[in-house]
Amino acid sequence: MASIPMQDSDMSKCIKACMNCTKACMEALHYLLQQGVSGKQMAMLQMCAEACQLSSKMMLSDLEFHHQACELSFELSTACAAICASYDDEIMARCAETCRHCSETCRGMAGMTVQMKGTAKDLRSSLPSTRL
Repeated sequence: MASIPMQDSDMSKCIKACMNCTKACMEALHYLLQQGVSGKQMAMLQMCAEACQLSSKMMLSDLEFHHQACELSFELSTACAAICASYDDEIMARCAETCRHCSETCRGMAGMTVQMKGTAKDLRSSLPSTRL
């Protein structure tokens, strides 16, 4: 596993932001469960936490695919920030702020993501066929 310098590099800032976002989303998820909330918002918080956890792990491992993971974390943390901000509550306000910060740092890390159009089926059909 590659070692990330302890300086304030963009990657180390993003790792920290993703870890904080994972924690904030899980706390918000637990809090809302206690309040009896269910539905799509809960799933969004959980998926954001998982995506941010994946992003931080991929960056810590220095995997070349971390840009794509960061793009997903950017999208989900942006959506979660809006969800959390819709509640008039201190816990949810902290979650919204943490998600916004994560979104900003992940957007920078995702800058090199390759965008591919089409489905996997479309991509397979454009490849030359091989027979074994």
